Amino acid sequence: MKDIVNNSGIQDADSSPRVAPVRTKIVATIGPASSGEAGIRELIEGGVDVFRLNMAHGSIGEHTETLGMIRYVSEEVGRPIGILVDLAGPKIRLGEIPDGHVEVVEGSDLFFIRGTTSERADHFVTTYPALIDEVAVGDSIMLADGTISLIVVAKESEQVRCRVVQGGVVRSRQGVNLPGVRLSVAAMSADDWNHAEWAASEGADFVSLSFVRSPSEVNLLKELLRTRNSSARVVAKIEKQEAIENLESIIDVADVVMVARGDLGVEIDVASMPMVQKRIIRVCQQYQKPVIVATQMLDSMQHSRRPTRAETTDVANAILDGADACMLSGETAIGEHPRRVVEMMRRIAQSTERQYLDSRRQYVEELLGRSRLGAAGNEFLPRPQHLVHGLHPITQAVVEGASRIAAELDARLFVVASKSGVTAIARSKHRGAVPTIGLTDDSTTLRQMTLYWGVTPVAVPVGADVNQLLNHVCDWGLKDGRLETGDRIVLVAGIGFGAGGHNMAMVHEV
Repeated sequence: MKDIVNNSGIQDADSSPRVAPVRTKIVATIGPASSGEAGIRELIEGGVDVFRLNMAHGSIGEHTETLGMIRYVSEEVGRPIGILVDLAGPKIRLGEIPDGHVEVVEGSDLFFIRGTTSERADHFVTTYPALIDEVAVGDSIMLADGTISLIVVAKESEQVRCRVVQGGVVRSRQGVNLPGVRLSVAAMSADDWNHAEWAASEGADFVSLSFVRSPSEVNLLKELLRTRNSSARVVAKIEKQEAIENLESIIDVADVVMVARGDLGVEIDVASMPMVQKRIIRVCQQYQKPVIVATQMLDSMQHSRRPTRAETTDVANAILDGADACMLSGETAIGEHPRRVVEMMRRIAQSTERQYLDSRRQYVEELLGRSRLGAAGNEFLPRPQHLVHGLHPITQAVVEGASRIAAELDARLFVVASKSGVTAIARSKHRGAVPTIGLTDDSTTLRQMTLYWGVTPVAVPVGADVNQLLNHVCDWGLKDGRLETGDRIVLVAGIGFGAGGHNMAMVHEV
């Protein structure tokens, strides 16, 4: 049987050498370069944990076929894989340009006009009719992912005149960004609404909302999914200045957060992007929310077989900052080397995590004057300040205490039994050095745990008691080579004495 290496470091072939676990999760976008059974299988074998379906491209029929294929291949390889449906959101785009493109020269003027068509190359129409009403003299307008810059110099009832600050080639249907302009556009278009309903009907694990500006927009999507009997987690994409201004309130209501650096790097000063990214990750840690860092992480590998040094450093720094997952977009959707880029991201994560753990151990040993890793070495990041929604305070306390016990005893595995997955999130946010196993009898929770840093999802029989859970994880660990006789595991679970939450931590010797 062909070896399947996943991000928990597990291989299916017993005779193959075991590799160190990789805790940072990989999200990969499906596209022409990776669709179909063979392409999906290649990426899973390379180490993908979650697949992203970009609803800005492709039809519902095509996405339905892809989603079904992901589920089929996941079942074939015996490994849960999450699916993220990414709603396009109210992206403003140019209309058609005569001849399909035009070169705009620095210092020249061009115009945005009302309507759906343009007869002149220097007259642009957009998919957002209110643009002419909502921009003001002095506002910036960015085209083509920020590579072309305009400034509004005059405004009339039917047109806006702009001066080209930075020129280049403008093409039909390219994106339009309006940094700092307060737009009245709805959070979800009719297409977004239909796509969200489709995601709910197909059992998607995550649904992301683009261009979030306020917590009410996140709650709107959550309510839509709830009324369609979906338990999908809502991902809030941070890519607007308003989102930065409302950051804590948005993170508080979101289930997952994405640092969507493509549009965010155009909407805000690009020079501030690194520190904004660090702030978003830090607040997600405080609120115990999984966070994905996305856009251009290994962009050069769309064509190159090797990343740039800056790209490898970017991925490593995102991991060190506390990202739960890194996302690949064009690299796997339209790139020339989809599997190679996934394997490269996995290698960077593995190297970064290993060296960080080694330096952490050395620091703790010097600090405490001890010969082995102590409890203080169990945490990578500052302690969370807020309970994740659905997490009982007793559960939080038990997870914290059990994490210290696992570190003190040098346990082989930290096992969490979790129906909804929130206990697994609490453990994940501790960044414990002891590998975490998330046990659940819920198939959706099993797939959602594929996004949580350091958590390996394992299915258990429905209604299993504590002894059955222990037997199951021991059988699984021994068969897979993760456990040996004499190893210690720490199990966090709940027993019915009325206290609520997970109220039990057990140490078991295999």
